Amino acid sequence: MFRFHYKNSKKIAELTDDNFTIMETQDILDLMADLSFQECNRMILNENNLSRDFFDLKTKLAGEILQKISNYRFILAITGDFSKYTSKSLADFIRESNRGNQVWFVNDLQEALGKF
Repeated sequence: MFRFHYKNSKKIAELTDDNFTIMETQDILDLMADLSFQECNRMILNENNLSRDFFDLKTKLAGEILQKISNYRFILAITGDFSKYTSKSLADFIRESNRGNQVWFVNDLQEALGKF
């Protein structure tokens, strides 16, 4: 389910299960619990691992998930092509996230690893 990368002596988990979709907040909590047992608090997800509801800010799923990431002091990179989403509020949300140091929306795995 995870492939591990190492950068600066830090373990980074990449979710590699294309069939796993985060549909609700409990799903991300389960992933974080699994990784915590493996002494890892850095994660890379592909946008395809996230329910379409994540990208519709009205559902509040993105906010709830990112709040859990913050509360449990995880660091997350989400890879994908986000240009296909036309919502201005989502674009603003992605831009603000990318300014921080806890959640990034990036193009690919290499860019994600560079953020860590």
